[in-house]
Order: sequence, then C-alpha cells, then structure tokens
Amino acid sequence: MRRRLLMQTAGLSTLSLAMPGISKGAASRTLRHVPHVDLAFLDPHWTTANITRNHGFMVFDTLYGQDESYVATPQMVEGHVTENDGRQWTLRLRDGLVWHDGERVLARDCVASIRRWAQRDAFGGALMRATDELSALDDRTIRFLMKKPFPLLPDALGKSPTYMPAMMPERLARTDAMQQITEIVGSGPFRYKADERLQGSRNVYERFDRYRPRENGTPSGTAGPKVAHFDRVEWTTITDASTAAAALQSGEQDWWEHANHDLLPVLRRSRSIKVEVVDPAGILSMMRPNHLQPPFNNPEIRRVVMRAIDQASYMQAIVGDDPSMYHTPIGIFCPGTPMASDAGLEPLHGPRDYDRVKADLKAAGYAGEKVVLLVPSDYAVIKPLGDVAADMFSKIGMNVDYVSTDWGTLLQRRTNKGPVEQGGWNAFVTNWNGTDWMTPATHIAMRGTGEAGYAGWSTSPRTEELYEAWYEAPDDAARAGICQDIQRQCMTDVPFYPLGQMRQPSAWRTNITGVLGGFAKFWNVRPA
Repeated sequence: MRRRLLMQTAGLSTLSLAMPGISKGAASRTLRHVPHVDLAFLDPHWTTANITRNHGFMVFDTLYGQDESYVATPQMVEGHVTENDGRQWTLRLRDGLVWHDGERVLARDCVASIRRWAQRDAFGGALMRATDELSALDDRTIRFLMKKPFPLLPDALGKSPTYMPAMMPERLARTDAMQQITEIVGSGPFRYKADERLQGSRNVYERFDRYRPRENGTPSGTAGPKVAHFDRVEWTTITDASTAAAALQSGEQDWWEHANHDLLPVLRRSRSIKVEVVDPAGILSMMRPNHLQPPFNNPEIRRVVMRAIDQASYMQAIVGDDPSMYHTPIGIFCPGTPMASDAGLEPLHGPRDYDRVKADLKAAGYAGEKVVLLVPSDYAVIKPLGDVAADMFSKIGMNVDYVSTDWGTLLQRRTNKGPVEQGGWNAFVTNWNGTDWMTPATHIAMRGTGEAGYAGWSTSPRTEELYEAWYEAPDDAARAGICQDIQRQCMTDVPFYPLGQMRQPSAWRTNITGVLGGFAKFWNVRPA
C-alpha cells in the first residue's frame, strides 16, 4: 500500500504565518519546536509514551547518561566505587545539584526515585531483585548492597528508553508508581511551565539558571555536559503535516521532530532547512493484541494472524516505496544490533494468503467476535499502521471495529482490561524507538508478566525464564543466543506483531545547530 498526501506545494509558500522563531535579543531567546505528538502525560515513571520520555529528559536528570554508542557514563553522580567482587556499589552525587524549587538534591531523594521507577521499569525491577539493600549513607552518597554482582547497574540507572530513570524530590517520589505525579519538579536543564500549558496545543520550558552541567565530557546522547543555550523552549502541537511543513518553511517554527516523508522533497529544496535522520536505530512499529479478551486470548488465533502480516505494506503506508527508508522483515529485537537475528521468523516470509488465513482462523475457533482496534487520529506516523491493520483484518474475515481517538485518549483506554462491552479493546498500533528493543532489559513489549506487565498483558513463563537467564549470561555471544530463543518463543506466544523498522527524518532550520543524535533533546542546541 502506498500513501499519497494530497497537497499543493505552492500553498506551503503562500500560507500566512507568524514571525521567525528565534528571537535574537540577549534577554530572551526562544526555540520553537513541533513534537511528534501532543504531550498528554507528564510523569515519566507512569507511561511508556516517548513524548513523555522526551519531556522527562528536559525537566529531570538521571544518575548516569547514555552516549550515542549506548555506553553509560556518570551524569548526576561524579563517579562510583565497586567493592566486594561487585556486590557493593557506592555512588557519589556531584556537589551543587539543586531541584527546581531551590532545595538541594539529596541522596535520599534519589533512593526514593530509584524505588519508584523500578516498580514500573523492567530493567529497574531486575536491578532491585539483585539488590539486598539500597540506602543513603549521607546527603551525597548512595549505596547498593547486592545479592549477586550486577555489572549493568550504570546501564539501568542511565537508560534512555522508556521508562526513563528520572530523579525527583523524595516528596514526589513517594507517590505510588501507579499514580501520576501532578507537580513537575526536577533538577534538569529546563523548568516546566505548567501555568503556560495548553492541553493539545502548547507546552513551555524555561532554562533553569541554577543547573550545573558536568564539567567534563562531550555532549552525546543523554551523556556529557547539558548546556542550555535557549532561555525558552516552546512545543507547539501541529497535527496536520502540511501546516507543520509550512510553519517550518516560513520560520514560525524552528524544528520539526518527525518530518512527514511525503513532504521531504519540498523541505529538501529549501536552503534554509536541514533534513537528517538523527537516530540510526530508527523507529520500530508493532500491533499489540489483548491477551485477556477474545479473540486474542486464544494463542492459536494470535499465531494464525501472524501469517497475514505484510510488514512492507505497513512501512510503505508511512514512508512510501523508497526501500532505503525502511527495513523488513524484523523480529523482536532492533535490526542491526547485537541481539537481533532471523531466528523463528519464517511466518513473516513469503506471499500472504488471506483466504488460507481466513480458513485457519475459523478452524482455530474464531467465531466472528468484534475486534476493537485502537488507532491514534493525531499521530501521523502511527495512524497509517492502523489503516493497514484494519484492511488486513477485513481481508482475513475478522469483524474489525476501527476506533480512532487522540493519542492521550488511546493511552488511557488501553489500560482498561475489561471486555469491549465495558470500554475495553482488542488491539492497538504503536511505535517505539529502536533503542527500546535493543536488549531484553529495555524491551517492555516482549515480556510475559501477565497482568502486571505492559498493556496487552501477555503471559509467558518461558519468556520470563529466558529473560532472567539473559542477565546471568557470561558474555555477549551467550546473551545473543538467549535472544534467539526469546524470539522463537515470542513467535509462538505472539506478545505483539512486529510491523517493520522505518528511518525517521527530522527537519530544522539552518539558523540552529547542535542537534544531538537519537530522540529530540534540547540542550546543546544553539543559534547558528
């Protein structure tokens, strides 16, 4: 399937828009940004939404950072000492760290934050299961006493995928992890301006003038010095791609996070706009079935539907026919990374036989149950996935109910574990950053923890056994072998349907520079 956006190029150049974004006055310099979707939720410990992760890294800081080679380095901590054959870790906070409310950052704040984050995050949970005691020895010293060595401790506390390990004041970190915090106070380079928020339209950040960047290192990923060069950053939600492109061309906006693929030729013709794929890991797409409700509570039905998935059609619906902009087939782990393989992917190869799938669905017990498919109407690089999925369900004889809502409403509804008659659902489509699927430690969607896990609630004791074994593996070769077994098991259990990997360009005006690789980060960005 190939999607074509109907628009007139001339209309982009003649649309009347506001003055250019960057104010050159020394008193107030503003960077104006179009995020990939509206920021619906503010608590980075509460949701897996990437937009909330991006917001989180503006406001909150982390004990460690992760550079663009995915290596963890000290961030809020000045360093650490390991003793007793790796069974004791002592972390020392940098001096002079301050919360946005003016209070000092203390070790007990970080201990409470780690505990809250670990209730939601798989990597954090693994860290805490290996921990015998976590304590604050004094105002700047955090100590882990381990039941067994856990060499990946810095990687866990410095991970950049969701859920981000945000440090927050103890009074906020004591909020139950299943409830959202309502006061946003961090120690990061920007303060969140809640009083200027317009739900569905605008979010505003101001440079925190008491933030102390690291004094050494090179900015890379979420590691190194985080220097804010703009006094103010405004996120403006623009759901229409043509309008976003026009705003970038005119200078009303400075940076469009996810530039629409159909409009890339127009943007590239402009000498004042730079178009670049900043994240080599790309974006990975999936469809998540609900394992608690019919028909996808039947594992055989889940497996039969896998044979109807044509990954290329999902990718082409977003990026067009250019094969350099997407990769298929993909499995459970991010292509091009050490844990990825082709193990068990046979059901995704070869032509799709929809009539055969329809017959096999009936034989597996499908009896015409409604399939409520949740699709975000305001998320340009996800909605086409839902369109293709709905068409596929129809071709294989499933009774699809296409439910289109805004992204925030979808995130709320997908927490409903009940039947469709009570506001539940059967499947939804979504995207992840490639880094989310690099290892089992960060891959929430592959887990088999049932109702305690990610929406969809897949249960797989065997996957969980392999997940734990991955941490115990002696080297990368052994870990890669375990990941092959995990992928084979996932192709049997079908926790989700992988839909492909796309390369997502970003576009910004040439009057800014310093855009870092990976997801959108706003330190290091400065006027050209």
